[in-house]
Parts: sequence; structure tokens; C-alpha cells
Amino acid sequence: MADWHTTVTAAALARLLSTARLPDPASRRPAYRTLAGQIRLLVSEGRLPVGARLPAERELALALRLSRTTVATAYEALRTDGYLRSRRGSGSWTALPEGAPPPGDALQPVPPDEQGHTLDLGVAALPAPQPFLGAAASRAVEQLPAYAAGHGHFPTGVPVLREAVARRFTERGLPTTPDQILITIGAMGGLHLVQRALIGRGDRVAVEAPSYAHTLQALRRGDARLVPVPYAWPGGAARQPEWDLPEWRRVLHGAAPKVAYVIPDFHNPTGALVSEEQRRELLAAARAAGTVVLVDETTAELGWGVPDDAALPRPMAALDRSAQVVTVGSAGKLLWGGLRIGWVRAAPALVRRLASERVYSDVGAPVLDQLIAAELLGEPLAAVRAHQLDRMRATADAFARALPAHLPEWRYAAPPGGLVLWVSTGGVSGAALALAGEHGGVRIAAGNRFGSDGAFEHHIRIPLTLPAPAVPAAVERLAALATRAAAGGRWSEAADDSQPLAV
Repeated sequence: MADWHTTVTAAALARLLSTARLPDPASRRPAYRTLAGQIRLLVSEGRLPVGARLPAERELALALRLSRTTVATAYEALRTDGYLRSRRGSGSWTALPEGAPPPGDALQPVPPDEQGHTLDLGVAALPAPQPFLGAAASRAVEQLPAYAAGHGHFPTGVPVLREAVARRFTERGLPTTPDQILITIGAMGGLHLVQRALIGRGDRVAVEAPSYAHTLQALRRGDARLVPVPYAWPGGAARQPEWDLPEWRRVLHGAAPKVAYVIPDFHNPTGALVSEEQRRELLAAARAAGTVVLVDETTAELGWGVPDDAALPRPMAALDRSAQVVTVGSAGKLLWGGLRIGWVRAAPALVRRLASERVYSDVGAPVLDQLIAAELLGEPLAAVRAHQLDRMRATADAFARALPAHLPEWRYAAPPGGLVLWVSTGGVSGAALALAGEHGGVRIAAGNRFGSDGAFEHHIRIPLTLPAPAVPAAVERLAALATRAAAGGRWSEAADDSQPLAV
């Protein structure tokens, strides 16, 4: 029997296919091939996990409003191609043909042995700021013997780092004490802890659309019911988006989600910076609905396009001091992802609860990494920020010149900060671009990874992590891939069989 990672309900699979169109009645492509190709593509992209149990034929037929024969024939085609395995009494689960490479995931780091010949436009993570990291590591090693005499387990975090994080929140306009801070293994570690504590199976979670792909996937795997709230683009695609507050109020009042997950500071992937006025209005609506606001601040320090820190809105928790706002942050985006240090800011009671529950998973973050992060968050922080922001600003300027020159039909709203550009590809499928990139040595993050229902097909996310001099050549490679993808290159056999299904 399969060792299933998850069971995909008919409704969930239908949502993954909800942005597609049924084949034209005059088309020669049978509907079963369209369905089989789309499922195969979802597996190839990693959006449908290998080993996931699929719904029964009758259930999926009802959800898609197709005949059971169509679904049964599609399943049989997938079994023939090696993308589905079945056992009587056990159902059917996704698979990969023998010898096939694992699903591509542009959001995962390029393996070291591929870095020399793969252009990584997927992972949004900067190299370490040197010489600052090396100097901080040397100072941290000198402090390590004082900690080595004990067991090394700090469920809430090493005190010196909790103090440094609390101090930084206070400097940003949110008075914070160390007992409100929990140090975690990266921001995702903090999000997982909060998710387990606050979100039960089947609970509704309101999310921005688009939103951070890894968090969306984590919420799905926890069986949360995602309620997407689209961004508003009042000035058109060339202007920065903002929260659609009437829609947020409608969702909060009507759906009463348990949690609302938002990224107000240099949003990933759009780069939007939400105004303090909008933050206040959303908090008021959430408070009236009894919804906890989970704020992701992993990119909050990346304001490379903002004149100075005085121009930044205050953290959301500064506008509502109740326990209804929980904040997650990270050293990974500004300092270095290799440190794997994140944090949760919450009411002391919740911090103690999370620390108690985490002992069954990771016990605590590595002590040496915490000491290095504490050093970098101290006196060197201003210089580290200037170093990293200068790098991102130069790369953003290089893309602003190169993209119109080589891809004039592509559009994006120049963000005020953050690590990424959210680019509309002028009608070219982001999934097709990503698939083409796998064959062309370019990692591309397709836009549909950032939607809760497979939306944003004609977008990609481009990270500002390349050195500025490397940007023109990277954009030339993107332009070549876009031309081939638009023409239906031979690599896109799966996409050719997988015209979107309307459900």
C-alpha cells in the first residue's frame, strides 16, 4: 500500500484545476487527455505531491461535472504513463514513472553540484553579508564555551538573542520584552508552531492572493480551508497594489476565519508595502470577527526603495497590543538564510505554550547560530542593512533596464522594497516557462505557486538575488525561453495535453 503524504479530496483537486478551460467542443483533444495531462503537470510541478491519494472516480467526476467514464479513462492513461498507481480496496495515488526525475521545485535551493550551470531565479535568498558574518561568527565562537557547560537546550531561545530581537522591535516602534519572543528554526519553524497551536483541521484561514507559496502549502497540508482575498490594483498593473479592504471586511464578517495570514511589509511576491491606515482598518475588522492576525515580517527590514526608516509604517502589532496579533520574523532574508534563525512575537502566555509544545519536535534552535544572529542584530546591524539594501537596489535597477529592453510585453509594479519582482508575462504561461527552464538550465518560480487555487498562471516571481552585472544575461535567457514557450516548444508535451479545465 502507498505511504501517502496526504489525501486530496475531490473539492481540493477541483480547486487546483479551477483556473482552466474545458476543451473547445470542436477540438480533437479528448476531455480525458486534458484531465490526465493537467494532473500529470500538477505532479511534475510538485503542486500535487507524489504519493498523494486521489479521490475516487465518481467523486471527482461529480466535482468536475464530467462523466465518470472521462475520469476513469484519464486515470487509466495516468496509470499507463506511470503517474498513477492503484490497488483494489486502497484507491489510487500519484507516482512518477521509473527513472523520472523528482518533481521540479523552483522554490528549493539549487543543489551544489548544479550551481555552476543552473541559473537560479527561484529562491529569494541573498548571499551572506561579508565581512560582517565572518566577524560575528568569530565573536560568537568566543562566547560558546560559556554555553557548552550546560545541555544546550533553550526552548524559548538563548537570552541574548531574545533580548536583541525584542530591542529591534522596540526600535521599530513596537515596545517588546524578551518574554514576548520565541526563537525558532527559521520563520517557517515559527509558522509551523503557530499553525499547530492556533489552526485546527478544517479551520478557515484568510490569505492574501497572491501569497507566500510555502506558507500556503503548509496550511493546505495541515488541512486548513484557505479563503483567498485578492489584492486591489487601483492604479493598474504598473502601480503598487493594496489591500482590498471591502473584500477583507466581507470575508472576515462572512467566513469568520480562525486566522488571517498577511505580509504587510514588502509583500512576497508583489513587493507591496501596506499603509498604516490600511493596517488599522484590517485589524479593526479582524477584532470584530474574532480572527487572530498572523503577521509575516520576514521581509520587513528590506526597504531598499524607501527614503528612510521614518517613512515606514509601524509594525501591525504596534497598532493593536492585544493577544490577537501574532508576528513571525526571520534573520534569513536580511542576514543569511544559512543561519536558520527565526522568531515569534506574541503574548507571553502563547510564547510559553509554544515553547512547551516544541519539545516534541525540535527542542530549540542551534546555540551557535543564535549567538551569531545576536551579534549581527547588535552594533553591526546598520552597516549590514546598508550593504544588503544597496545590493538589492542595484539589482532592481538592472532589471528595470533589462526587462523592457528584452521583454517589452512583460509588466511589473516597481516595489519599494523586498526581495522579489512580481512580473506579468504578457500572456505566456508561467508554468510553461518554468517547464522550459528545467530543460534550459533556468529555475523559474511560476506564478500559480503563489495562489491558493492555482491562479496567476501568467505571472512569474523574479528574485533580486543576482549580482547586478549578471542581470542582462539572465534576462536574455528569459527572453529566449519565453519565445520558445509561447511557440509551444518540444519540452512542453505535458502542457500540450493539459489545457486548463473549467470546473
